[in-house]
Amino acid sequence: MCGILAVLGCSDSSLSKRTRIIELSRRLRHRGPDWSGLHCFQDCYLAHQRLAIVDPTSGDQPLYNEDKTIVVTVNGEIYNHEQLREKLKSHKFRTGSDCEVIAHLYEEYGENFVEMLDGMFSFVLLDTRNKTFIAARDPIGITPLYMGWGLDGSIWFASEMKALSDDCERFSTFLPGHLYSSKSGELRRWYNPPWYSESIPSTPYDPLVLREAFEKAVIKRLMTDVPFGVLLSGGLDSSLVAAVASRHLTEAKVARQWGSQLHTFCIGLEGSPDLKAAREVADYLGTLHHEFHFTVQEGLDALEEVIYHIETYDVTTVRASTPMFLMSRKIKSLGVKMVLSGEGSDEIFGGYLYFHKAPNKEEFHHETCRKIKALHLYDCLRANKSTSAWGLEARVPFLDKNFIDIAMDIDPEWKMVRRDLGRIEKWVLRNAFDDEQNPYLPKHILYRQKEQFSDGVGYSWIGGLRAHAEEHVSDAMLSNAHNVYPENTPLTKEAYYYRTIFERFFPKNAARSTVPGGPSVACSTAKAVEWDEAWKKNPDPSGRAVLGVHVDAY
Repeated sequence: MCGILAVLGCSDSSLSKRTRIIELSRRLRHRGPDWSGLHCFQDCYLAHQRLAIVDPTSGDQPLYNEDKTIVVTVNGEIYNHEQLREKLKSHKFRTGSDCEVIAHLYEEYGENFVEMLDGMFSFVLLDTRNKTFIAARDPIGITPLYMGWGLDGSIWFASEMKALSDDCERFSTFLPGHLYSSKSGELRRWYNPPWYSESIPSTPYDPLVLREAFEKAVIKRLMTDVPFGVLLSGGLDSSLVAAVASRHLTEAKVARQWGSQLHTFCIGLEGSPDLKAAREVADYLGTLHHEFHFTVQEGLDALEEVIYHIETYDVTTVRASTPMFLMSRKIKSLGVKMVLSGEGSDEIFGGYLYFHKAPNKEEFHHETCRKIKALHLYDCLRANKSTSAWGLEARVPFLDKNFIDIAMDIDPEWKMVRRDLGRIEKWVLRNAFDDEQNPYLPKHILYRQKEQFSDGVGYSWIGGLRAHAEEHVSDAMLSNAHNVYPENTPLTKEAYYYRTIFERFFPKNAARSTVPGGPSVACSTAKAVEWDEAWKKNPDPSGRAVLGVHVDAY
């Protein structure tokens, strides 16, 4: 992941303004420690902090077209850049960077070229010929982007809130799958897949089609010129990513540079469920496995830094981000710069345990659509910012554009949990990889019950967080929470504690408004809490709150 900052149309084009832009860009240096770039054109500034994954030697940014009239700063990876270069043979490329195609595609096709990109990205492009600009974000919001407005009429874009929160009068999350054009002054949605309308699909389930689509999604994400690995919790999703990557690694270009044995990484408290399962999967696949341990106290000590980096006070996100943040630091210390991760599967296939209570296939499908649309506020945010805090890039094959289209086009009747038919959560995915002739994973791993990451790292982690919050938040503070925090009022001492830390770093109303709210059970949306009367009385974001479903429910 890289860090981008763009300020366009500010009234000040002096040396002091340039100095300020550089200073703010430095706040994103953790995202891109390999190089810093800045392009100034009149009162427009495009800054970049680079994490070099593809073409480390010559792909520094900002990037340009041939005569440098088009300038672009990009955060992300364009997986189909080689195919796109074939359409641009009349253009001269200066680098081997996958992101350089963006400048040339704009020249050739105008603003609508964004639909041609296959990858995770957020970018700002300046056309100096007429001083217009566009900004865009990938379909699901895997890479973060914020948009802000200054008192002087300037428009700001940044990978993280911390780079614009001091200088913008107002700012907000840039919506995934959207494009902003200075020509119209409007934000429009460019990503319009069939599932977005939430109409109920009717395509029959074909396990081989699903399996092939996922394998292709993993393979394209092996595009790297630096050492990489897989985050392996031992759950279904990360285990499938590791299994597919290990099968195809020898064919990938990266194997010639860094070897054909896959590296896998796991973290947990001593004796945690994830550590045990991940070790077993790693042994089965023959990976070079790295196991990291942390203590509850180490996690508590990191909380303030975690909240500063992830820029949210959402309880589930903080719980899960902390071990991921600690693990990312260890991974980076080994010289690894990119990891594959399993985010997105639970949203697409209804993998969270509360989906056991979905009343019908229509409600099931609508909830998966709602979950995918909100991913940029939760799991995508966590995976990106927890890893980027240490200059590590996370890629998520389950959120491949083509894979989502295929998976979300399956008749949701097939995704429903049917214990009478032996179907547990995510059965369609498990069954697709249940190959008796050439097994991808051991059966009990393939059919392991869903374990949320914040639970799987060790059940005492959440208990430790609650106890810590109990020490810092009094009963009087919580009872007065609606007066102190009238927007998204925290309902528990744990939520109140995270909120106080967040407010110290990001005190503006605009900042707190970027964080979603509402009741949740086991990561559900507020709408799904209506599925069970008992949930309304005691909503808890842990998967272990789903009584009668989780084997260790509380």
